[in-house]
Amino acid sequence: MNLPQTDPRANYLAHKDEIDAALADVLLAGRYILGAQVAAFEAEFAAYLAAGHALGVGSGTDALHLAIRACALPPRAPVFTVSHTAVATVAAVELAGATPVLVDIEPASFTMDPNRLEDAVKKLATGAPTPVANFRGAIIPVHLYGHPADMAAILEVARRHDLAVIEDCAQAHGAGIANRKPVLSVAEGSQIANGNHQRVGTFGNIAAFSFYPTKNLGALGDGGAVATSDAELAGRVRLLREYGWRERYVSDVPGLNSRLDELQAAILRVKLRYLDTENTRRRQIAAQYDRLLADAGLRLPTVRPGVTHVYHQYAVRSTQRDALQAHLRERGIVALVHYPVPVHLQPAYRGRLPGAEALPETEAAARAVLSLPIYPELRDEDVLRVAQEVTTYTQRSPSRA
Repeated sequence: MNLPQTDPRANYLAHKDEIDAALADVLLAGRYILGAQVAAFEAEFAAYLAAGHALGVGSGTDALHLAIRACALPPRAPVFTVSHTAVATVAAVELAGATPVLVDIEPASFTMDPNRLEDAVKKLATGAPTPVANFRGAIIPVHLYGHPADMAAILEVARRHDLAVIEDCAQAHGAGIANRKPVLSVAEGSQIANGNHQRVGTFGNIAAFSFYPTKNLGALGDGGAVATSDAELAGRVRLLREYGWRERYVSDVPGLNSRLDELQAAILRVKLRYLDTENTRRRQIAAQYDRLLADAGLRLPTVRPGVTHVYHQYAVRSTQRDALQAHLRERGIVALVHYPVPVHLQPAYRGRLPGAEALPETEAAARAVLSLPIYPELRDEDVLRVAQEVTTYTQRSPSRA
């Protein structure tokens, strides 16, 4: 039997009765865009994060785009982010009229390296015609694979250089960091209930979430949300997501159409109730992989102290990555590569993004990372099967790690 790398259908089936009932309620109510379900989900998701505001939008890319625009940066302002990410991160920066400036990653966490960030900001501040000051730029740290970026260090860089911080939380619903001050914009009491951890999405000025079906909190279609505890930023996003309307049919500012629909909001309300339980199951699966693959000759995921990892992906490194992936595929196990080509090496971006000349860790990760199957419905026997097949390959491989 083929074993997928992720399985949104299994998650639907796990909550089928509740989801079907919620969808029926929406269909009968007769309001399908920005109605009661969206309003309820926004309130519930904001409460879950302990953020002041959450606003549903059409996708995770739109969430980033709107978050950047809400920060009111000047045209072509520098936005520091990473290249080992979904292309949506960089695409959203350009959609907002800003300039992506790429920063290398830490090899252990795959997230932005704060030391390289400091170097990049200083280089641009001294060499650019428009200095980085008075929030004339921003930082987008990506909480990749479910592991939070080093927000304490990134926030210090932001403070020293007057940069806005826009968190990309598309892969980190429910992830957290030990609650250490300082933060930029957090509601009182922003702690994960089962520990003194603050959820990602509440450290910076504003944050973007994706509800693509494969996410830890996934819709059955597209969707996204912007979260912030800054009422002014929330108000700007609310205007921008629907044509700049305060009054219907009257645009106060140039906006766009990016609205979470009622059906997806109803689905997300059901799934949000199970998010922490399902994240716990992901951590259990990761712990099994850690134990079963300890001697397999791979570089396994590591967790920074004080971090709550939610394992959107269980990403290992192997110098034999492509051959290992082929071995698993032949045995009916799907493992995926996130991301085979860094953004700066893709045809649309090659040769034109600042910072692209110095990303050795990013390029090394792209050559070696492989995501093994992980989703809450994955059975223990399936985890064992994957681990056994990985070990079978690595034990016979002439070069293991």
